[in-house]
Amino acid sequence: MSGIRTRLILVAVGVLSTVSICRAAESEPMTSEQRQLNLAAFDQVWTTIHDKHFDSTFGGLDWEAVQTELRPKVEQAEGAEETRRIIEDMLSRLGLSHLGIIPATLYNDIDDEPVPGDAGGITGLDARVIEGKALVTYVADNSPAQAAGVGLGWEIVRIGGKELAPILQPLAAEYAGRRMLEWYLIRAVTSRLKGVIGDTVTVLFDDGAGKQVEKNLPLIQNPGKKTTFGDLPPFYLTIRTDTLPGNIGYFAFSCFFDPLTLMTAFNEFMQSSMERRGIIIDVRGNPGGYGMIGMGMGGWLVAEKNLYLGTMSTRDTQLKMIINPRAQVYSGPVAVLVDGLSASSSEMLAGGLQDIGRARVFGTRTLGAALPSTITRLSNGDGFQYVFADYVSRGGQRLEGRGVIPDEEVFLTRETLLQGHDAVIDAARQWIEAQNSDKE
Repeated sequence: MSGIRTRLILVAVGVLSTVSICRAAESEPMTSEQRQLNLAAFDQVWTTIHDKHFDSTFGGLDWEAVQTELRPKVEQAEGAEETRRIIEDMLSRLGLSHLGIIPATLYNDIDDEPVPGDAGGITGLDARVIEGKALVTYVADNSPAQAAGVGLGWEIVRIGGKELAPILQPLAAEYAGRRMLEWYLIRAVTSRLKGVIGDTVTVLFDDGAGKQVEKNLPLIQNPGKKTTFGDLPPFYLTIRTDTLPGNIGYFAFSCFFDPLTLMTAFNEFMQSSMERRGIIIDVRGNPGGYGMIGMGMGGWLVAEKNLYLGTMSTRDTQLKMIINPRAQVYSGPVAVLVDGLSASSSEMLAGGLQDIGRARVFGTRTLGAALPSTITRLSNGDGFQYVFADYVSRGGQRLEGRGVIPDEEVFLTRETLLQGHDAVIDAARQWIEAQNSDKE
């Protein structure tokens, strides 16, 4: 059981989105040596799934037949891009998240600190696609977006000369009814708001009052705490804390990485929250990370021993994500905020606390990408993300493909955003206030 504990790595599917945008640079014909390396990579991927996949029946898929069908195609592939597509085709047949190939060229300089001229610049605004429009949902303090006066609820009409409507409408039609829809839509927007540190991106907004406003937003280094894991691109941990009206504590964070920094901040937040009338934990847009962090957070919220967030299972072991209560535990109402971009460890925390009756969940259904995974380097230099365990929530639900269903479904609206309000936070606050009123 100790082996699975040390590999409690829950990396969200957002990583795999980088594959498609990096292929163009790797379309050169392969040498004989490269072809052999790619064949070895295919064999490595196939064998890893064959030997380590949590389901020895592969969901009813004939894994031997898949190898027989696709390996000859790798032998005939004319380039790295084609080879990668074949391997991804093989993985896609399992129908699970957290499976994919990451191009080698993406990570050559992963440990270098970003400087002007490097990619990774941001504007400091976040957005969601609401009723077909890309709307600003958050503007970071001391960011270029804030300095330019960008407001909540503003529609992003055009980025760098590219109109968004012709991009978003076909995506919405193609992925209608699919769990990845929200993720694809917002990726199409936010990827265009990033670029080389020191450059400027020109954005045309509709301010909601009938006026179009063009802003030139400098791209700055992400101010979050940079953290890396293996061959993944860097994550930036940002943490926001606040005391909302009614003496309600608010804690939001961008990923479940850098346990020392994140748990230190959460511990301090909880120590200062013991007399608060309620707390809100916001994991909207959070792609996940280390599952053990959720267990540590739960220790501040649960007094009863032997409760757990869920169970992870490999072929031959099981691990309950047990919560170890702290000496001092917060007993007030807890709300967790989620959306369609909350994945992996975010889903385990929200779904686990919901199942044991310790938190009420607000927002929209989560991504449903909840399988534990890890990354390994292939012989051809590519990265391979693969699932090593299954996950079932405390209530017996398999979150993969289903997601966490909120207790109160709440949607962001442009009207409330333009008024400076977050409808999901407002709903959570109202619930907390109602819990306290019942006790008075």
